[in-house]
Amino acid sequence: QVQLVESGGGLVQAGGSLRLSCAASGLRVNNYGMGWFRQAPGKEREFVAAYKGGSTYHVDSVKGRFTISRDNAKNTVYLQMNALKPEDTAVYYCAAGRVITSTLRTESAYNYWGQGTQVTVSS
Repeated sequence: QVQLVESGGGLVQAGGSLRLSCAASGLRVNNYGMGWFRQAPGKEREFVAAYKGGSTYHVDSVKGRFTISRDNAKNTVYLQMNALKPEDTAVYYCAAGRVITSTLRTESAYNYWGQGTQVTVSS
C-alpha cells in the first residue's frame, strides 16, 4: 500500500522559509516521478515542482526561490521554499507517478497523492 505523508507546513511571514517533506512508503521515490502541487483557496491545483530521474523541474513563479530534492536513503522528497510570498499560500500536495517529461506538470499523470499540508504566508 502506497502512502505519501507530507509535513513541514505552517505559518510564516513574507520573506521567510519553510521546508516541506514527503515521506513515502510502498514505493521507492527514485523509481517514480515525484511532484509537488499546490491549491490556493478558490483556485485549481497547480504544478509547483517535480523530480524525475536526475532532473528537476520548477514552475516559473517559484524558480530561484523553491527547490525540490530527494533523499533516496530516507525515501523522502523535499521542497525547500525560500523568500516566501503571500501568494504562495496554499495547501501543498506531494504526488508520485510513472510520469514522462511531457506529463510531469499534469495532475492526471500522478497515481498517488498525499493528504496535503497547509502553508500560510502572512504579509
